[in-house]
Amino acid sequence: QNRLKLKFHLTMSLSMILQCTGLTVTGTFLETKFASKDTSSAGNLSPLFALTPAVLIATGFWMTSYGFTVGAARKKAIEQAKEDGEKDVSERYDFPNLYAQGTSKNAKDFNCVQRSHQHMLETYTQVVLTGVMGAVSYPISTAASSLLYFAGRYVWAKGYATGEPKDRYQNPLAKYMWYGLLINHMLGMISCVTFVVGKKLI
Repeated sequence: QNRLKLKFHLTMSLSMILQCTGLTVTGTFLETKFASKDTSSAGNLSPLFALTPAVLIATGFWMTSYGFTVGAARKKAIEQAKEDGEKDVSERYDFPNLYAQGTSKNAKDFNCVQRSHQHMLETYTQVVLTGVMGAVSYPISTAASSLLYFAGRYVWAKGYATGEPKDRYQNPLAKYMWYGLLINHMLGMISCVTFVVGKKLI
């Protein structure tokens, strides 16, 4: 059974990588062919470069505002735990604990909200770095993939915050945050090579 699970996950990962590679190549080709006047070349930034930072800044602003949701969820969980007669509530729920201790419903509900926010911080730096680099050479494609990441991340977090971890992928759009992240990596790497070579490869 473990082998079947491993095979399934490997197949899914390979499928996603192939799809993202196809989307990356298609996007960069179309952008170079039909929007070459609007895109950048080595050492010459296009005005459209600003699209990706704008998306990333909007994502960062939403992440910051979502952090207040975590604070409110912690306060609500503490109050509810006290009402339910749980023991050592302050020690288990309050700061400096990142996650609430225990397996009660209140702890689970809060931990889901906390995890939905904490998980963002684990990939946001990558999205920003690869997005900014990718936008240097392919501003339209990178803005689109960064927006895909934002949209997927948004619905993923909302699903997780319901208190049921399995609901994080309930919205079909949620899985595409990984597509946006991976495509940004590919675009960023292609842009780096473009700078070294001095011309676009695709």
